[in-house]
Amino acid sequence: MKKQFAAIIFLLSSFTSSAQKIPYTNCEKCWLPDSLGNHRVVLSYTGPSSGIAIADIPWRRRDANPQDKRIIVVDAKTNIKITNVEMSDITREKGKVYFEPTSGAGTYYIYYMPYKNEGRSNYPKGVYLKPEKTASEDWMKKLSTRDVFIGATVKAFQSIDAFDSFYPMEVIATKAETDALIDKNKKEDFLVFPEDRLNTIRMTKDLPQRWIELGPQNKYTGVVARGENFAFQLGVYALQNIENVKVTFSNLTSPAGKTIPASALFCINTGGTTYDAKPLTKTINIAQGDIQALWCGVNVPVSALPSIYTGKATILADDKAAKTIIISIKVNSKILKDGGVNEPYKMTRLGWLNSTMAQENTVIAPYTPLTVDGNTISLLGRKVEVNKDGFPKQVQTYFTPEMTEYATTPNNLLTEGIHFHFINAAGKKINLKSQGVQFGKKEAGTVQWTAVSANDSLQMDVSASLEFDGFMAYTVKVKALQDVSLKEINMHIPLKKDFAKYMMGLGQKGGYRPENFEWKWDVAHKNQDGAWVGNVNGGLQYSLRDEKYVRPLNTNFYLQKPLILPSSWGNDNKGGIKIAFDGKAVLVNNYSGERNLKKGEELYYNFTLLITPFHTINTDFQWATRFYHAYKPIDTIKAAGATLINIHHATAINPTINYPFIAWHKMKAYDDSAHSAGLKVKIYNTIRELSNHAYETFALRSLGHEIYSPGRGGGFSWLQEHLGDDYIAAWFVPEIKDAAIINSGMNRWHNYYVEGMNWLTQNVGIDGIYLDDVAFDRVTMKRVKRVLTKDGHPGIIDLHSANQYNKSDGFNNSANLYMEHFPYLNRLWFGEYFDYEKNAPDFFLTEVSGIPFGLMGEMLQGGGNKWRGMVYGMTNRMPWSDGADPRPIWKAWDNFGMKGTKMIGYWVDDNPVKTDKAKVLATVYKKAGAAMVSIASWEESDTDFKLIIDWKKLGIDPAKATITAPEIKSFQPAKTFGLDDRIPVEKGKGWLLIIR
Repeated sequence: MKKQFAAIIFLLSSFTSSAQKIPYTNCEKCWLPDSLGNHRVVLSYTGPSSGIAIADIPWRRRDANPQDKRIIVVDAKTNIKITNVEMSDITREKGKVYFEPTSGAGTYYIYYMPYKNEGRSNYPKGVYLKPEKTASEDWMKKLSTRDVFIGATVKAFQSIDAFDSFYPMEVIATKAETDALIDKNKKEDFLVFPEDRLNTIRMTKDLPQRWIELGPQNKYTGVVARGENFAFQLGVYALQNIENVKVTFSNLTSPAGKTIPASALFCINTGGTTYDAKPLTKTINIAQGDIQALWCGVNVPVSALPSIYTGKATILADDKAAKTIIISIKVNSKILKDGGVNEPYKMTRLGWLNSTMAQENTVIAPYTPLTVDGNTISLLGRKVEVNKDGFPKQVQTYFTPEMTEYATTPNNLLTEGIHFHFINAAGKKINLKSQGVQFGKKEAGTVQWTAVSANDSLQMDVSASLEFDGFMAYTVKVKALQDVSLKEINMHIPLKKDFAKYMMGLGQKGGYRPENFEWKWDVAHKNQDGAWVGNVNGGLQYSLRDEKYVRPLNTNFYLQKPLILPSSWGNDNKGGIKIAFDGKAVLVNNYSGERNLKKGEELYYNFTLLITPFHTINTDFQWATRFYHAYKPIDTIKAAGATLINIHHATAINPTINYPFIAWHKMKAYDDSAHSAGLKVKIYNTIRELSNHAYETFALRSLGHEIYSPGRGGGFSWLQEHLGDDYIAAWFVPEIKDAAIINSGMNRWHNYYVEGMNWLTQNVGIDGIYLDDVAFDRVTMKRVKRVLTKDGHPGIIDLHSANQYNKSDGFNNSANLYMEHFPYLNRLWFGEYFDYEKNAPDFFLTEVSGIPFGLMGEMLQGGGNKWRGMVYGMTNRMPWSDGADPRPIWKAWDNFGMKGTKMIGYWVDDNPVKTDKAKVLATVYKKAGAAMVSIASWEESDTDFKLIIDWKKLGIDPAKATITAPEIKSFQPAKTFGLDDRIPVEKGKGWLLIIR
C-alpha cells in the first residue's frame, strides 16, 4: 500500500500553498457535535463518483496524537457517512484522507475529532473515538492498485461555533516554520510577541501560525478610551531556559508632555495583592521552547487628554539581555467612568485580581464593636477573659436556651482556662512562668494581644486575635532554649458538662457527644482537624493548624488537595485528640506525643476558636422570607406566595457557573421587574469551580496553578481541546455545554469575586447570593457580606451544602466545615444526601437546623420531613420536588399569624408544652393568648401521646382553652382534641396544633 501511495499522480491539486489562506469559519448547529466532534474540514470535489478522492489537509492541530483519532467523512448532499475511507501520513501539521466520492462532484466534510461522552452527565469523560476500518476489501484493492487520485480542495476549516474555534491563536506553526524562526534569531535568548487582548494566548508549547506571519515585534499599539482599564499581552517565547522573568514600565508620555504614570501599568503574572491583602511576588521561569503570556494593563486616567502616549515595557530575566517593547497608547475622546468593566470580554477586569475592596475589618451588622475592659473583651452576646499566658481564662455567652433573646446572666463555658501542658521524658510537668499578657491593636473589629511564658529550657510565644464575630486565631510558637526531651505537649480545653452536650466533627456525626472519644490524624483521607463541642446557647469550635496551613479542596475534591499534617500537632501521627470526663470537666485533650527538640528548634501549635452562637435566631425573617428556587416569570412566583427568588446557574439570565456576567443585561431587567413586584432576587455565585466561558480563562491559566488546581485534565471535549492538560474538570451542564474547572483554593480570584459581587449589587441590583458549598475562607466571606450590604442593600446569603461526610469530601460535616461562614449567613439549606428519616433529633439540631449558631434552615433532599422540620422552624423551598410543596404550611403560618411569635424549642428545659413520649417532641410558637405547637415523632412505629402543658407558662387559661389541628394539605386533616386526649401520630410524622 505504501509503495502504491508513493506513486500518486495528482490530477487536481488539493494542496493549498502557504500564500493562499484557508478560511476558518463557524457553522452553528450545522451538525451534532456529540457524535461528530466540534471540528470539520469542508472539501470541494469536482471529479466523478467512480474516482477516488484525496484530500491533503494542512490542519495545523494542537491536539496530541491525531493519528489515534477517528476520521469521519460525510457526503454533504446525502448527509450519509462514507465507509470507503483510508488515512495516510496523519500528523499534527497535516494529513491525507482518501475516500469514495459517493455523490460525485460536490461538497464533502471530514470530521476529525469525533468523541463520545462517557461517565455521568454532569461529570462527563470525553473519549475521542479510535480509528476504524470500514472500507470494503474491493475498495481497498482498488485504492492499492490505482495510480491516479483526484484531489479534493480544502475550502474551509469549520467549528461548531465561535467558542470552539481554534482560530487564530490555536492554529500551530509547523516545525519547519518554527525551526526557521529559531535559526533566524539564534543569537537571542527569547522573543517577544505583543498581542491584542482579544487574541488570548492559549498555547504554551506551540507557536501559533499567526506569530510566524507577524514575526517578533518590539512595539505594541492600542486604542483606548479615557478612564479605560486597558489590557494587552506580551507573549514571551524562550529560545533558552530563562529564569526570574520580570516586567517594568516607564511613564507613557504624549508629544505635549502629558503623562500616564508608570504606576498605572501592571502585569498580573509578576505580582499583585493576595486575597488577604498581602503583597504578592510571583517567580516566572520559562523552559526552552515554552511560551509564557504576560498579561499587562494600563489604567488610563479619566483626566488623560486625547493623544498618543508612548513609553516602554522592559522584559528582564536573570543573566539575559533585556528586551524593550515600545508601548504606544492612542487615547481617544471617549470617557469610561466605570473603566469599561461592563464589557468584560475586553479583559477590563484584570485589575480586579489585585483588589483590596472591603478588606478593612469593619463591624458588620448585627455585630457590635469589640470593647476591652482589663483583660476581658466583650462582643455581641459573648465575652472572653484572657489569662496571663494569653489563652482564654473564661468564655461566656449570654444567649437564652430558646436562642431568641439575650440573657442577663452569663453562661460560663469553661471549668478553668484553656492551657498547655509540657511533660518531660520523666513524666514530670515543666512549668513555664508567664510575663503577662500585652494588648496591642484594640479596634472595633479586631483586638490583638501577645504573651510570653518561659523557663530555662522552653519558651512559648503566644500571639492571638479576637474578631467581632467570635473568631479567635492563635499562633503559638514553642522554642527549645536548650536540648530537651518531651513525653508530651498538649492543649487542654476543659468544658463545663452543660456546654459539652453535643459534638460534631473528627469523624463524629452531629449529635450527642459520646462519653469517651478518641481520634487520630489521617489527613490523606480525612478532612478533620477539629470539632465543635457545645450546647444550643454556648459552644466552641476549634481547629488545629499547621503554620503553613492551606485550605484544602472540598466538595468531591478533598483527596486531590488534602490538609497538611501539622508538624507540631500531628508529630508523624503520634498526635491525636481525646474527649472524656475529667472531674467536673469534659476535657478536650489535644495531644502531640513524645519528641526531642534541639536547642533553637521551633514548633508552631497554632489553632483557631469560634465561639457559638453568633447571634440570636431571627424567626420573623424565617416566616416572612419564602424562597422560590427557579427562574420563572415574576407573576408566577408572586402568585405562589414566595418573596425571594433564587436564580440558579444554567438559566437564561445566569447561564454559566460562577460567572454571572455574560447575560447581565437580562439579569438586570429581571431584577428590576422583581423589585417592581415587591420581590427580591438572589443569584447562584460561589467559588469552587469556574465556567470555561469566563472571558479571563486563558489569562488565569497564564498564572500557572495560582487560580486553577493542577490535575489530570480530561472531562468535556472543549476542555481537552483548548486547555490540553493540567486541570481538574468539574461540573458540566449538557444543555448549554458549560464546563467548569476547579479553583486551586485561596488565591487572587477571590479579589475578583468580591469586586464582581460589588458590581452586581450596584449595577445589576441583586439582593444577595445563593452559595452552593464554599471554597473560600472567612476573609472573603466578610468582604462579600460588606459589599452585598453596602448602601442599604439587603445582602441576603444562604448556603446549600451536600452532605460532606463521604470519602470524596474527607468525611467532614457540612456544618463543621462551613461554621466560619455562619456569622454572615441568613439561612442554611442542608442539603443533598441528608437523611431526614433515619437521623435522630440531635442530628437535626446540630447539623441541619442552624439553631445552635443563630441561624435557621431549610431541608432539601426529597423535600425533607415536613413534620420534623417544623420542630426546628424549617420547611423547604418551592418548586423543588413532588410532595414537597411548602405553600400549605406557609398558609398555616399566615392563618395563625406567626410574625412576632416566640419560638420555644423542645430542647428548652422549661418548654411549656411537652409530650409523655420521649421520642415525640414538641416546639412551641407562642404569642398572646395562642400558641402553635409543632409535634414530630421519632418513635419506631405509630403511637399516641398526651400533651403535658404548663398553662401558666403558656399564658392560657385551660378552662377556656381549645386544641385544634387546622387542615393542612398533605400534612394533616382538620381535627379537634380535648385537653386530656391521647393524640395518635404516625411513624415519622406529626401535627401542627393550635392552642387558644
